[in-house]
Amino acid sequence: MHSFLDSKHMAKALRQALAERGQEISHSDALELVARQYGFANWNMLAARIEAAQLAPLELPPGWHVAGHTNEGNYRLGIDPKAPGTALIESRPDRDQAIDRAAGETAVLMQSVLADPYRGSRLRLTAELRTEAAETATLWMRVDPAEGRYLHFDNLLQRPGGPLAGTLGWTERQIVLDVPETAATIHYGFFLRGSGKAWARRFALDPVGVDVATTEPGPRYLSRPTNLDFGGEQPAA
Repeated sequence: MHSFLDSKHMAKALRQALAERGQEISHSDALELVARQYGFANWNMLAARIEAAQLAPLELPPGWHVAGHTNEGNYRLGIDPKAPGTALIESRPDRDQAIDRAAGETAVLMQSVLADPYRGSRLRLTAELRTEAAETATLWMRVDPAEGRYLHFDNLLQRPGGPLAGTLGWTERQIVLDVPETAATIHYGFFLRGSGKAWARRFALDPVGVDVATTEPGPRYLSRPTNLDFGGEQPAA
């Protein structure tokens, strides 16, 4: 089955087929006809989409890796070749419809370090993010034990003004988590959910004092049973 990436071959085949029927058209006219078949107003717009789809993979920054669940067929992740010192995650324009938004598909660039130097301390992750037509972009950080469920985690999604969306300039974000003595590893990075582009730079991971509050969302418990008959009683503080 052909895709729009085969447009030039399709235009050539179309031109040959019409010539066999005594209808001569130029190669440029054939390209225009193929573009319209794929729903584009003209060949220039289709050519731009083809160029975007054929972009080479980005180079990963040393020490960083792509999270295993990331579908690299839908995204590019790595160093922005136009901005040294800046990491980029972007959805591929030709794969926008393939992104599984119902499942909250994300592309994640991350780093993992041993917790040994940080055990018993409180850590602050800081970075700057920038977005372009992004559905959701944010920092995240997780503290894991050697086995079992994570110890602490935050991705800012439950915090008002935490994640970025749309098109925004450089914006600093922070996450603060405790690193218990039972911690084995620490993982952090940034991700793009859905389509668009997200850039990150100036990551820093620093110990802070206990006077700096953690950002991890706490459990939401009521002080007593409330509204058990669904009559509209407001929850007790």
